[in-house]
Amino acid sequence: MSLLIREAIPDDVPEMLAFIRELAAYERQPDAAIATAADLLRDGFGPRPVFQCLIAEWDGQPAAMALYFPFYSTWRGNAGIHLEDLFVRPIFRRKGIAKALFARLASIALERGDRFQWHVLDWNQPAIDFYEKMGAHMLNEWRIMRIDGEALHALAAQSALQ
Repeated sequence: MSLLIREAIPDDVPEMLAFIRELAAYERQPDAAIATAADLLRDGFGPRPVFQCLIAEWDGQPAAMALYFPFYSTWRGNAGIHLEDLFVRPIFRRKGIAKALFARLASIALERGDRFQWHVLDWNQPAIDFYEKMGAHMLNEWRIMRIDGEALHALAAQSALQ
């Protein structure tokens, strides 16, 4: 059995979309995954990429994906990476693939700065347990805030009034 972790290329976009949809289904929101191939091509492989992606192959078969992007900490004066999605297909779990992806991501984070972060759903105890085994700690005092949809459009429209 062999594991290969590599950077995604444009030809991987259909598989990336499949991983994204499988993850959305696992996270109980299958209809929320509306990204298209054009979106991923534009944002990951266009002239100004805003994300990168690792593909893990097990014996030549697509087994997992880790999609991440950079961020900057003003307090620390240093950069890091934010893991947006990590998904290992069920038939490939318990083979060390997620751990290998995390190790690669940690290495990338150190090349760019000094932080590696992500979000996890509060009900996903298997993931939380895994992350804690990797050395992660929960930031319970921070909450995620978001504006999207019509509220985002309404707020942006206010900038025209100033």
